[in-house]
Amino acid sequence: MNESVEMVVDHQPFTVRRTVRWIDCDPAGVAFTGRFSEYLIGAVMHFYRHIGWGPGAKGEANVGLPCKHMALTFHVSLPPETTVDIVIRVGAIRERSFDLLAHARLADGRLAFEGVFAPICIEPRERLGVPIPPALRDILQFHHITDEGGRP
Repeated sequence: MNESVEMVVDHQPFTVRRTVRWIDCDPAGVAFTGRFSEYLIGAVMHFYRHIGWGPGAKGEANVGLPCKHMALTFHVSLPPETTVDIVIRVGAIRERSFDLLAHARLADGRLAFEGVFAPICIEPRERLGVPIPPALRDILQFHHITDEGGRP
């Protein structure tokens, strides 16, 4: 039996499976609101590792990817032992930043929550914004979706 709380289950589309733990829940028996941010960030960190960028990666030009913006919308409560599949796709790609779009679905297909995580490329020592390096832009383009929800 796999005791993991979170694991990558697919690479295209990039999908992380997350199981709600009892410790994630309030006395009413549902996941605390703040845990949803942790679920989103956990899936984003797996995506970063998958593409070879982010914390600890040896990406081109030593570029950092801190969060510039994050948003979440909740659709259902999540009790302990609930499993959600969080699909991460790339939305808008700008000069220095881009959007990672998350859609978390229950086993029956219902949308549990959705979110946006928007990192910005920085030079780590000076903490100044820099353009997205070409190698990162290429990887992001591979995972990019159009406004209609498909790949370009």
